[in-house]
Amino acid sequence: MNTALTIPLTFVGRSLRHSLRSLDSLLTSLMLPVSILLMFVFVFGGAIQSDGRYVDYVVPGIIVLCVGFGSAGIAVAVALDMTTGVIDRFRTLPISAGAVLTGHVTANIARNLVSTTLVIGVALLCGFRPVADPQRWLAAAGLLLALMIAISWIGAAFGLLVKSVETANALTFMAAFAPYISSAFVSPDTMPAGLQWVAENQPVTPIVNTLRDLTLGAHVGSEAFVALGWCVAGAIIGRVGAGLLFRRR
Repeated sequence: MNTALTIPLTFVGRSLRHSLRSLDSLLTSLMLPVSILLMFVFVFGGAIQSDGRYVDYVVPGIIVLCVGFGSAGIAVAVALDMTTGVIDRFRTLPISAGAVLTGHVTANIARNLVSTTLVIGVALLCGFRPVADPQRWLAAAGLLLALMIAISWIGAAFGLLVKSVETANALTFMAAFAPYISSAFVSPDTMPAGLQWVAENQPVTPIVNTLRDLTLGAHVGSEAFVALGWCVAGAIIGRVGAGLLFRRR
């Protein structure tokens, strides 16, 4: 097999094995989004939207929240590599500097695909009824993949930026908090003026709205380009930042 392909695949396998060995983190990343979905649908859903169709509104937001949790996992994994000295060993090997980070990012995307699939499956059992045709599902999958790439590289950069695993774990809070001040769970129109402005102008809102329009058969407008633009910008900033930080450390 081509060495240029073998080395990144080796690091992808390494990251995936680490995930399987850390069962507590793996179960948390899989079950926490499902728990939040069940809580919002069955505990808060009736109060927020009394017609019983709140599940259709909230599922796209839960999916984006699920992807956000993945960024915390990769930040911790990268920070752990940087603080245990294993990177110094890798630097002595005849491999590209980006192979380690590419392995982390690819493995994180794979984990996100599994957790997102699980959330969608549970959502269908809870009454989620998307009406998207194959083209809309393909577009939604493409946007989700772009979001996963962006947030994975941002998480990797954050893991390189901080000095400890504990600090890297703080990204969990930030990733979990951002969707709450967006259109993920309630319409920004219901928020006070200050929070409404934040919700309408942060990246999560156009991404969630586009996923919601795609899956529920609504008209997809220019907001889709804004959502994709945020994802592309995040991927570029994260990738360039991670590369610079990795070389400096």
